[in-house]
Amino acid sequence: AADSLGYRPFFVKGGLNSKSKDQLTQVFGILDQDRSGFIEEDELKENSSARASALTDAETKAFLAAGDSDGDGRTGVD
Repeated sequence: AADSLGYRPFFVKGGLNSKSKDQLTQVFGILDQDRSGFIEEDELKENSSARASALTDAETKAFLAAGDSDGDGRTGVD
């Protein structure tokens, strides 16, 4: 259902919470399509719709906010 995908259950079910830092860096590299060092909203939405059901705007914003430690709207590898 729309807006039902939370980032925490996604990380657990996808096994991301148990990956090493190197493995997470590899996943990050896949999502960071423009190699800017950050995952922006358009990259996350494009990757989600290409590989699974598309994230809603609310889901996309929640995923990005979870990794946006400085509030700049982007998620860096750290």
